Amino acid sequence: MRRFSVLDLPLDGLKCITRTRTADSRGFLDKIFSADELLEAGWKGKICQVNHSYTEKKGSIRGMHYQRSPGAEMKLVSCIRGEVWDVAVDIRKNSPTFLNWHAQKLSSKNCSALLVPEGFAHGFQSLSDNTELIYCHSEEYSPNEDCGLNPFDPVLSIAWPESVKDVSDRDRRHALLGVDFAGLDL
Repeated sequence: MRRFSVLDLPLDGLKCITRTRTADSRGFLDKIFSADELLEAGWKGKICQVNHSYTEKKGSIRGMHYQRSPGAEMKLVSCIRGEVWDVAVDIRKNSPTFLNWHAQKLSSKNCSALLVPEGFAHGFQSLSDNTELIYCHSEEYSPNEDCGLNPFDPVLSIAWPESVKDVSDRDRRHALLGVDFAGLDL
């Protein structure tokens, strides 16, 4: 039985994955990852790392994070508590959608995940208090390749839906994009 439906989103390689839950009187089972089914959706390789994040306040922003090559990674992002506005920005050099972004609501109720390909920056804004996300990563975290975009960069013009309550100093300090930003070579 297939547990995932896959929706192609406007940016090449970016996908919305909707999970099918199995429920009974005890509760439910929600498969987060299936190598066979997600391979067909574009997932490459194995899961090297799984992260769990908790965000206390509605309106908080985390992101926009990415890793350069050789640590460029895919992410599968699932919201397991609350609701977030999940954003991916195409930063692939020579991509026809370079510096375009797409946002998708992910929640514990809609059973959706965002499959973020290599060459995208990723972040989210919490749409409710006490949100929790699970991230599957195709590569280990590499401090040497760790990068980010400023979530308030006017070049990106990300339309955050809530008034911003909290952003880390690290995310706020990411430099604004200049004319010299050519994107990532993958």
